[in-house]
Amino acid sequence: MRGRFISIEGPDGGGKSTQAKRLVRALTDSGKQVLYTREPGGTPTGDLIRGILQHDTSGEAIHPETELLLFAASRAQLVQCVIKPALARGEWVICDRFIDSTTAYQGYGRGFPVDVVKSINEFATQALLPDLTLLLNVDVSLGAQRTHRRNADIGQVEDRFEREDDAYLTRVRDGYLALAEASPERFRLIDASRDEDSVFETVWALISELERSVA
Repeated sequence: MRGRFISIEGPDGGGKSTQAKRLVRALTDSGKQVLYTREPGGTPTGDLIRGILQHDTSGEAIHPETELLLFAASRAQLVQCVIKPALARGEWVICDRFIDSTTAYQGYGRGFPVDVVKSINEFATQALLPDLTLLLNVDVSLGAQRTHRRNADIGQVEDRFEREDDAYLTRVRDGYLALAEASPERFRLIDASRDEDSVFETVWALISELERSVA
């Protein structure tokens, strides 16, 4: 039986990575075979691209068109080398960001035509879509506060996207909400302004609902 594919999306500061890792642990404890991955990255090639996209490791300014295509290249490698093989083995795949991040950040955020971004995503993934996308929605100001606090706590420099201004981050958040409204069969909107445990209760309830629907 094919595995299940869950993506976790949302603006920075919504707790995606925290919730994704909690979900991996809970599913594993329930007896599932689970694979966790993230974007950009998840493969040796993707991790090199991640350094360029988030941490300026190329040493030069990245044009928006290049940024968009690098995300697609990382995603194509991840789908072919990691996600599809895991699903074929019957595993659950939990992905911290997937196609909707590119549509939100590069489409709505950078101003590329959304239909063009979606076409690039479709080519890169061979039209693979998550079975369920959990959108952790958080206000831009709260998300920025959380991100700054996290980076300060671990001594990490803000990445290229965390340094963007509020206007850009607002376009990204609005883009996510538009995507969720357009695809209600796949998206589940979660209020991520709450504490971590409350958010995970909602996440787990939605995953349990998915399990019942495919049982």
